[in-house]
Amino acid sequence: MSFQLICFYAFAAVTVGAALAVISVRSPVHAALSLVLTFFSTACVWLLADAEFLAIALVLVYVGAVMVLFLFVVMMLDLDLDPLREGFVRALPVGLLVAVVMLVEMLGLIGVRSMQLPAPTEPAAAAGMSNTVWLANTLFSQYLLPFEVAALILTVAIVAAVPLTLRQRRGVKTQDPARQVMVQARDRVRIVKMDAVKPAVAPSDKAGEATP
Repeated sequence: MSFQLICFYAFAAVTVGAALAVISVRSPVHAALSLVLTFFSTACVWLLADAEFLAIALVLVYVGAVMVLFLFVVMMLDLDLDPLREGFVRALPVGLLVAVVMLVEMLGLIGVRSMQLPAPTEPAAAAGMSNTVWLANTLFSQYLLPFEVAALILTVAIVAAVPLTLRQRRGVKTQDPARQVMVQARDRVRIVKMDAVKPAVAPSDKAGEATP
């Protein structure tokens, strides 16, 4: 057994264990951290398969950005997870049955396809370069137009999401950036001038102080 195969079994075992911990632990924060470990172990498996770009994207995008957002939301919200756990336990037998049937179908389909079709040649190895270099050359040469179109669609989606969050709704406090920009200091701060003079003591107070 080679060292690479040993590493694959180790990373696969950690991935499966962390994935099971995501749906079995009680704390949402612990579940999110287990999901981070699942992503990282999967990235290690991708590295063993010479898919460097997928491994780097999995770590940077999901572990570095998406999971940080998940942790922020989980820690900020006070979620009542008891009803969710009760529904999960009730639906567990049916879910396991459906999962087993789907797994058998996928394994059967993979077996049929593998017996009919020969294994394809890896294009990066055939070109004599790494997976990341081959993917970059292919993406920015042969598929440059679809890449730019996808970037344009994502940009339009981000811009369109901002007005959707700024729509006027009753009973919800919203901000008006235009009014905030136009505000001036005299609209928010009022300076009051007062004479710094010590008030005189009344005669009755002086008499009261002199009386033993």
